[in-house]
Amino acid sequence: MDKILEGGLIEGASYIVQGEPGAGKTIFANQISFASLAAGRRVLYVTLLAETHDRLFQALGTLDFFDRSKLGTEIAYVSVFQTLRDEGLSAVVSLLRRETARHKATLLVFDGLLNARDRAVTDIDIKTFVAELQGQAAFVGCTVLFLASSRLTDESPEHTMVDGVIELRDETVGVRTVRRLQVKKSRGTGALDGFHQYEITKAGISVYPRLERLLRHPSVEDLPSNDFTSSGVEGLDEVIGGGLREGSVTLAFGPAGSGKTTLGLTFLNGASEKEPALHFGFYETPARLKFKAKAIGLDLEGLEASGVLDFHWQPMTENLLDKLGDRLLDAVARRNVKRLFIDGMGGFVRAAVHPARLVEFFAALTNELRARNVTTVASWEMHNLFGPTVSAPGHEISSMLDNLILVRQVEIRSEIKRVLSVLKVRDCAYQSLLYEIDIGRQGLQLGQPLEPASGVATGVATTEHS
Repeated sequence: MDKILEGGLIEGASYIVQGEPGAGKTIFANQISFASLAAGRRVLYVTLLAETHDRLFQALGTLDFFDRSKLGTEIAYVSVFQTLRDEGLSAVVSLLRRETARHKATLLVFDGLLNARDRAVTDIDIKTFVAELQGQAAFVGCTVLFLASSRLTDESPEHTMVDGVIELRDETVGVRTVRRLQVKKSRGTGALDGFHQYEITKAGISVYPRLERLLRHPSVEDLPSNDFTSSGVEGLDEVIGGGLREGSVTLAFGPAGSGKTTLGLTFLNGASEKEPALHFGFYETPARLKFKAKAIGLDLEGLEASGVLDFHWQPMTENLLDKLGDRLLDAVARRNVKRLFIDGMGGFVRAAVHPARLVEFFAALTNELRARNVTTVASWEMHNLFGPTVSAPGHEISSMLDNLILVRQVEIRSEIKRVLSVLKVRDCAYQSLLYEIDIGRQGLQLGQPLEPASGVATGVATTEHS
């Protein structure tokens, strides 16, 4: 959230947090409150709701950040429902002035702004109420969060008074629910615009900034390298001009069973202390991958035990696109990864609620990996095992790649063979012949160039002697 706000909440400023019931406003405010305690702040949490605080604590008790031992000492919960009902808005202001001073609060949460608005006779009344709370809070350097339902519109008088407006949404897209957050107003500071996905778990709320907005430019300077990283595939380095250029992005695409994952596992087999490696996949579990690798002579289990190889698996179920990007880049940074295999770019595609943004997402992701000097190999599955045409992987995706490799099965004289062809190598000469692939006890290896034939890329070849 601090990344979206470009630094966090401003001390002494006031914010409206709004959203429909169930969007997570109360969790959002309480999570900020308990995080503030860790920074030495004191919190006054004020409710205008009729329900008791015990029910609130019962719900918060299921969340990891809630610490009951802090109640009444570092964080105080006060209900002003009765004061509002019996004495009005001015009495509430007087009460909060006393309570803020008594608890020495540096964060004030006011839960139930619409209840106060309903008690106001005119817009001037609610503006005066908000202004008086802001004034007394700013005087003692206290930050204020007003919680309100989404009945507040952009033209509401409350919106004109506060420094920031944060809206939480819970939407249904197809058959799934998607939570999205938007900073609608941020006075005096920048904020990442547009919608950002978030989720609610036992840890509380986790927000994932839109990757293409967060990383419009790479986080570090991109310094191209003239050095090469071995692909690990016997014979391939010579074909592509000496190996994979450090910091490059290579895509291996082809139909199921053509050898894409085996190519990636062979690449990971070159992991070392100098070149830590990561497998980031969606389909097979780490246990099955290591079992498969062992069957073709690759000791990935040993590399993992030595600490130079890590596996991150996320099932191909419901995922959040930006969470996947965040998880990948976090793992790369923590392990200082230099060899990365993304096993199934389709996993990102399936996670996209709005597929139209995939081009921008992949641009931000690949640019960041290059800038961090991560040599990346990724796989992409073609839908047709055999067919008259071959489609490039993803609309506009191919132009972002440094290297493009086609792997597929081909029928020649009633025999199915695996073949590999290099279609693109950026800034380097390469051989464009078709090579047979051999998968044996040393992973994937390149064989001899395929006998002269046409139609190989479609999977149905015609030799000169056919």
